[in-house]
Amino acid sequence: MEGADPARVSMLCVLHDTQETRITDIPHIAKRYLTPVPNTTVTADQVADCPPAVADAITAAVAEYEAGETPEAVVARDADKLECLVQAVEYRHQGVDNVQRWIDSSRAALKTASAHRLADAALSGQPLAWLTPPPPR
Repeated sequence: MEGADPARVSMLCVLHDTQETRITDIPHIAKRYLTPVPNTTVTADQVADCPPAVADAITAAVAEYEAGETPEAVVARDADKLECLVQAVEYRHQGVDNVQRWIDSSRAALKTASAHRLADAALSGQPLAWLTPPPPR
């Protein structure tokens, strides 16, 4: 939708959180009390024993995502924030209170027009409609 290379965006999306296998997904509040290690540092440890071509490809993809400058990185970052927004909308629909700040912060982080349109759709639709089977034809 934004003209980025879909294969590269997919690769960035798959690799951008692999560091969580080592450091977990640190909750926002916990980050007040921890000294963060850059994702690129964790990735370097993860690929240290990989063949150089594999290590270089993964390291480059993580660095690209973290820099957030290429069209593919911008779209991949938007996809990550959209996933957070959709998760919060689903929680709200299930009756969880106090998710509006999560929705607002996820939405505020979006960069592309396409991501904003998708956020609008997520916010105006029925978030759990996919659970209901379609009527028989």
